[in-house]
Amino acid sequence: MRAKITYFITAAVLVFYFVLVGSRGLMLIRHGTPVTVTFGVAVLILPVIGVWFLWKNTQFVRRANALAAELDAEGGLPVDDLPRTPSGRIERDAADAVFTKRREETEDAPDDWRTWFRLAVAYQDARDTPRARKAMQRAIALRKADPSAPSSPSDHPASSSPSAPSPSSGEPAPSSPAAPSSPSGA
Repeated sequence: MRAKITYFITAAVLVFYFVLVGSRGLMLIRHGTPVTVTFGVAVLILPVIGVWFLWKNTQFVRRANALAAELDAEGGLPVDDLPRTPSGRIERDAADAVFTKRREETEDAPDDWRTWFRLAVAYQDARDTPRARKAMQRAIALRKADPSAPSSPSDHPASSSPSAPSPSSGEPAPSSPAAPSSPSGA
């Protein structure tokens, strides 16, 4: 809940900033000289990029939360029981152990969005945010590609793989979401 509140406050501040910057850009354009019009157009580009970025991130979060809710309803959501340091961070050795297990699950069922979701959580626990995001994007893409996938654990055998597009290259790069790799890069 705290993360949602923080997200909405940050989004509201960004929208306010976009409106403020956009109004300044329009003021420059209304001034009418070639220099101010040029600067005004350049200033207007910033809020457009910012709104697009905010929209894309909001969509990503909404889709990831929808997958989390579906996985939770199935009883397959990873339990957050990893040991933590006094500051609240997850202990690195514990995160690496869980990551190894999640990577093996994903290698066994590479077309199952559920394994990619759990791998994304393991990457995040290991503090590898870029790979966590790529793995979550892969989970979202796989779920979107097969919306008729069974949604109850009894209908979904662990060994079966729903049909989904596989990576086009023969051997993906180690940092590619199609080839899970160690969060430490080792």
